[in-house]
Amino acid sequence: MEKGYLAFILHAHLPFVRHPEYEDSLEEYWLFEAITETYIPLLAMLEKLAGEGVAFRLTFSLTPTLASMLEDSLLQSRYLRRIEHQIELAAKEMQRTRHQPEFHRLARMYYESFSKAKELFTSRYKQNLLQAFRRLQELGFVELIASAATHGYLPLLSVNPSSVSAQIRVGVDRHREAFGQRPGGFWLPECGYYPGIDTFLREEKIRYTILESHGITRADVKPIYGVYAPLYCPSGVAVFGRDPESSKQVWSSVEGYPGDFDYREFYRDIAYDLEFEYIKPYVHEAGIRIDTGIKYYRITGQDRSKEAYIPERAEQKAHIHAENFLDNREKQIDFLASAMDRKPIIVAPYDAELFGHWWFEGPIWLEHVIRNVASKGDALRLVTLSEYLEMYPINQVSVPSMSSWGYKGFSEVWLNGSNDWIYPDLHRAGDLMAEMARDYPNAKGITRRALNQAARELLLAQASDWAFMLKLGVMTEYATKRTRDHLLHSERLFREVRDASVDKAWLSLIESRDNIFPHIDYRVFSRPKQKSVHPRGSDDA
Repeated sequence: MEKGYLAFILHAHLPFVRHPEYEDSLEEYWLFEAITETYIPLLAMLEKLAGEGVAFRLTFSLTPTLASMLEDSLLQSRYLRRIEHQIELAAKEMQRTRHQPEFHRLARMYYESFSKAKELFTSRYKQNLLQAFRRLQELGFVELIASAATHGYLPLLSVNPSSVSAQIRVGVDRHREAFGQRPGGFWLPECGYYPGIDTFLREEKIRYTILESHGITRADVKPIYGVYAPLYCPSGVAVFGRDPESSKQVWSSVEGYPGDFDYREFYRDIAYDLEFEYIKPYVHEAGIRIDTGIKYYRITGQDRSKEAYIPERAEQKAHIHAENFLDNREKQIDFLASAMDRKPIIVAPYDAELFGHWWFEGPIWLEHVIRNVASKGDALRLVTLSEYLEMYPINQVSVPSMSSWGYKGFSEVWLNGSNDWIYPDLHRAGDLMAEMARDYPNAKGITRRALNQAARELLLAQASDWAFMLKLGVMTEYATKRTRDHLLHSERLFREVRDASVDKAWLSLIESRDNIFPHIDYRVFSRPKQKSVHPRGSDDA
């Protein structure tokens, strides 16, 4: 019988990037890379395990922006064009490297990998990956949880309670549309929590969410079990804390597994090594060198020249690291179980894109972890957070601390000198949107279309991704333009509705470009009534 539990939560998110006005959009490549390198490899691996009868339970959060892109026919067709280019380039590379055996075998590996991705995407998944995730949930292997509409960083949107409510409500509605059932859990973008946000989650019947470690450990009543059992907020929503030890082993660029010298080097792509005329047909049409996905070198170490990647050594190392990870978790659980009156749970949330995209061997490592847990079964078991709440419905009540999983643990990533200029505009637009929703409670026709589009534009402007890019200093021009364009669009729509002068042609244009949330109702920005909810738990449970 197991002594404790391990819960993996993989958070899959990308900002809504869709540019039909361009034939070749640089930013859409973010989605294409994630499909080929993360989503398809993870799905194929999990389906293989399920088919073999391997017992496992994982949790995925797929954000509404990502789900909308995965369902979009334009982006699906553009992905196919991209993967076909990669297959063509890999075939070309097999020819070019025919006298370089250490690279030739890798070129063949990429050719086979890209070809498999295309075959799975078209034949098995019918170009819609959401249905594959949905089927894994229906089979009982995966729990899918919701997230905010456009991944808005909710602590900094709390100036406008209607915006926080809308981000959560639209996110839950979109999840139900995509996956056919109401979610039990909710991923707070960037794990951004502030006291009181749980009341909005409770209104949408959310049972639990996940916080950074100090959100739990700095709660107003000290948690008896630290982050190894959930707390109930006063609203009745359960909060689980991220385990810092398991996080560090996987995330840390210094001490974590992905930095091992046998693993593939992410930053060394043939797009930057080969002659431009050779690579030109496979990069951006403007001549911008972008990753092709073909990388021939392993990390090797900073003080040595890069050496060729050896897949067998990398897979062997992934197996070793999986065993090490589980050995450490078993030791944790042995210690915790001896000091607790219930079986502890280790909560291990990660960005899904770490597995396969940033850490090429990540899916291999995860498969080894799952197989090892299933084969042993005596020390720990994989569970979802919903399952743990069913086993232990009585928990301590406390108010967690404001927190995030960003740098320094609070809001500094999303509010600093590089991006603070966006918030006065976001807050003003949030006030205006709530005002319009109140003033036009029963809009019809073109007015209703305009207000619905204004709601879409505001939600898109609120995405945490733009502030994050500004802080990192990457794609800053794009992040600035996206923020300003969406705000300008919403403000123009407000003005035209007030003046009864909506420009139908312009409205149709931006509806076709920013076509997320086709069933949105602008009245979602009407401030909801909040009810008092008594939690299931006790202060000393």
